[in-house]
Amino acid sequence: MLVRKTILPNGIRVVTEKMPGFHSVSTGIWVNVGSRDEESHERGVTHFVEHMLFKGTATRSALDIAKALDAVGGFANAFTSKENLCIHAKVMDTHLNLVVDVLTDIFLNSLFADEEIERERQVVVQEINMIEDSPEDLVHILFQQDFWKDHPLGVPIYGTEESVRALTRSKILDFLGRRFAPEVVLVAAAGNVDHDAFVDLVAPHLETLNHNRRPPKRSAPQVVSHRTVVPKDLEQVHICLGFPACSQSDPRRFACHVLNVVLGNSMSSRLFQEVRENRGLAYAIYSFVNSHEDTGLMGVYAAVAPEDVDETLAVITAEMDAVRRDAITDAELAAAKDYLKGSMYLNAESTDSRMNRLAKNEFVFGRHVPLEEVEAAIDRVTADEVQAWFDEQYRPENTALTLLGPVSKNGAADVALA
Repeated sequence: MLVRKTILPNGIRVVTEKMPGFHSVSTGIWVNVGSRDEESHERGVTHFVEHMLFKGTATRSALDIAKALDAVGGFANAFTSKENLCIHAKVMDTHLNLVVDVLTDIFLNSLFADEEIERERQVVVQEINMIEDSPEDLVHILFQQDFWKDHPLGVPIYGTEESVRALTRSKILDFLGRRFAPEVVLVAAAGNVDHDAFVDLVAPHLETLNHNRRPPKRSAPQVVSHRTVVPKDLEQVHICLGFPACSQSDPRRFACHVLNVVLGNSMSSRLFQEVRENRGLAYAIYSFVNSHEDTGLMGVYAAVAPEDVDETLAVITAEMDAVRRDAITDAELAAAKDYLKGSMYLNAESTDSRMNRLAKNEFVFGRHVPLEEVEAAIDRVTADEVQAWFDEQYRPENTALTLLGPVSKNGAADVALA
């Protein structure tokens, strides 16, 4: 077996994948907790914790942590999503002991010192400001805030400047005590790794984690159809249009992703060809799918000159209406399937990608999902299934639109979704 799983006595899962021929190992400590799990008074705390985990433990300073992995040519990083936090590193297999020692140390023994919290608070505020200055990022955030209004999924992962400035050490520790229970913690490793030896490495450290508070279950959001115009002094108008889509475990997710490729997630897609190549309306135009545990979002983004907003919206909706009206062609279906399978297998050549797949499949499905199983599911998708799924999901009453840039609050927002 190349993929194996062990559950430690306290409930922490350890999942590994042996990749023959590799000399590196990617390792991650995952927590199935993200920004959607935060209370209103602690927005941004998960992301803040991610930052603070690298700021020192009882035996290592922040500089010591950085030097430890730099000294062996390793790479360490972390990320927070709406549903997960992960600290991870990639090293040569001969240094696996070191990376396990460092990752478990910062995960279990970070000090969250007051002076470091104050220093990092300024860093996170600058990160927020940086995103505010990036209109492509900002329009997606603004869209989701209204699309999942009054639900934690709609809140930015990093919180707000106000909520970050209100975080204290006691709030952070309270959040960790309530949320970071063993049952939501998982360790994943992919590369040249022996499962039993790896379990022997991590178990003595992680078996000490014994929080016994069961995290509350997540609640699914309700979609709010909206037409939002946010005037901003920019050169372009940034468009984000979307509607409900598949969750991570929805059996129809493969039809959804096939459609995404055909519609706008490739250079040969309908939107890229019509909006950019044929009409020259935009440099950036694409469709996307964001899937979560219990819901999802499919959307289209474009950045255009203010005078081209109406035409661009009309083209986008015309292309989507065409998909609802007529099934995609056999050639489009075959090309989209090859695109998805090719991307999947190319990503699978990376130990980081394999490590990520291990963790996400365990959280979503409770098991390893072989690449061959995914390939077979993609191959089973038919054009009729794609059309039926899209006809069900894409409707004016559950479709939303956000415009960001030099545009009036009256007029353009009504064009696309009437």
